[in-house]
Amino acid sequence: MTRLVLAIDTATPAVIAGVLRREDSGDIAMLAQRITVDAHAHAELLTPNVVAAVADAVLTMENIDAVVVGCGPGPFTGLRVGMATAAAFGHALDIPMYGVCSLDAIGGQTTGEVLVITDARRREVYWARYRDGVRIDGPGVAAPTDVPAEGAELVAFAQPSPAGLVAAVGDWAADADPLIPLYLRRPDAKTLAERAR
Repeated sequence: MTRLVLAIDTATPAVIAGVLRREDSGDIAMLAQRITVDAHAHAELLTPNVVAAVADAVLTMENIDAVVVGCGPGPFTGLRVGMATAAAFGHALDIPMYGVCSLDAIGGQTTGEVLVITDARRREVYWARYRDGVRIDGPGVAAPTDVPAEGAELVAFAQPSPAGLVAAVGDWAADADPLIPLYLRRPDAKTLAERAR
């Protein structure tokens, strides 16, 4: 069965939207993508990127069969934007939503021993280690000097691709699990009670 898939990720400074065709064989074809790099405008740019990618693919939203979204790790606000947008489209169109680790969308496309890192701000990085495209350690958050990098090729500050997001879905036949963000640390924002302490 051919599926038309909307792929979204906001776990890095990139605002990613892509429309892809996925065959049961696992073959993935990119139909259109819109990627804008702006760490402070995920909320403003994501929906326009989605709408533009769907239009570029000469489709309508009603043609989309599934949504795949990167669930991090990433900054709290960025992840909320991407996941809430994916959930809104999924619920509105009554189609399955698949959440994947954003680092898997990068590391899952590699061979050999690879360490993938993305910017976690606060002088830290998010990281995960892969062997021939399979995650063997992580995800985690740490200072760059504390990341276990020995013997691995470094893929630093990359961003997921729409095709990588779609490829990271483990089982298309299974019912999609609820979308759960990979928050690896507490958000920067604090409640009034937390600030009073």
